[in-house]
Amino acid sequence: MTTRLVRSIDVPPQRWRNGGGTTRELLAWPDALAWQVRVSVADIEADGPFSSYPGVQRWFTVLQGAGVELTIGDALHRLARGDAPLCFAGELPTACRLLDGPTRCLNLMLRRASGGIVAATDGQDWSPRSAQCGLFSAVSGRCETPVDGRMPAIELPPYTLLWFDPAPPALRFVAGQRPAALIGWWLSASPDGTAS
Repeated sequence: MTTRLVRSIDVPPQRWRNGGGTTRELLAWPDALAWQVRVSVADIEADGPFSSYPGVQRWFTVLQGAGVELTIGDALHRLARGDAPLCFAGELPTACRLLDGPTRCLNLMLRRASGGIVAATDGQDWSPRSAQCGLFSAVSGRCETPVDGRMPAIELPPYTLLWFDPAPPALRFVAGQRPAALIGWWLSASPDGTAS
């Protein structure tokens, strides 16, 4: 099993083409050009459109800030920190309006792959049922494999991606601070042609 740990702060931000924000790409599998799985953190600084990604399933959740209002096709979605992640088709016209100032968000993009994002619960086991998986931390803590203890606990600072390829049978995240209503998110991905 290969693990990859990427702190958001260590990844240089890339300016959006429309100038409305920046993106830090934490993972692009199998590579940056022909990715099937992409994980990024975006800082949205101004109202405006999202880039189009035909054939891509997008997952979006708010990390910091007051949140956003997304108009996706004809549907309006209001998202704030703590809300369930939103899934939508990347080819749909998407306009973003900030609710009250800059907002930071977590994105999972899947091309020729299936998967998703769910909120992590402190100390509760999670079984990914996917070929690959990851944890994005909102707080500091440690990630453990509760099933057979093959992997020693891995310490994570806040806003860090820990990625597993292949996914272990189960994982657990224990927050290093309490109370923490929102400690992080589990991410799962099964690219076409990989076993889940």
